[in-house]
Amino acid sequence: MYVVIEGIDTAGKSTQLELLKKKFPKATFTKEPGGTPIGIKLREMALGGEAKSKIAEMFLFLADRAEHIEEVIKNNENKIVISDRSMISGIAYANQLDIDKLVELNLIATDNTLPTHVILLELTPKELKYRLSLKDNDSIELRGIDYLINIQNRMKETIKKLNINHIFIDASLKIEEIEKKIEDFINAN
Repeated sequence: MYVVIEGIDTAGKSTQLELLKKKFPKATFTKEPGGTPIGIKLREMALGGEAKSKIAEMFLFLADRAEHIEEVIKNNENKIVISDRSMISGIAYANQLDIDKLVELNLIATDNTLPTHVILLELTPKELKYRLSLKDNDSIELRGIDYLINIQNRMKETIKKLNINHIFIDASLKIEEIEKKIEDFINAN
């Protein structure tokens, strides 16, 4: 089982992942980008701005994803693997390119390996604005609410396009309510 938690920054992914670690202590927890030794280097290059072109940056993330699938997902296919982000985020954040083209490239990078379960924590613009006001914002968050909501919409579109088993959860619910919905979704399938 390959479970992915998706959502824009401040949606509560980290909180839910920590709760899942207690519920599923035998699961393998990982993340994209940077879930492998090579991935850590590629992530540093991409996030450090070493690639001057957006296309080169995207290919760094695709290389990370290919390595992650090979080293983490396929090597643990008889276990539960729970990942913080996946190709869904990769497609959504590469928003200067067409989704269909990105899906094609990501399917090559993942050797057609898709998550079995996708959980998307969704924020309304109002809730996102509130959450961003409570913290120092990183360079992506500083791009603004419209940018982040567009990324969230691209995540939803990608999930539907890939026809992946999924659940969309209102991230403004109480932490315990979200935790229960996630646990029920994982255990039901």
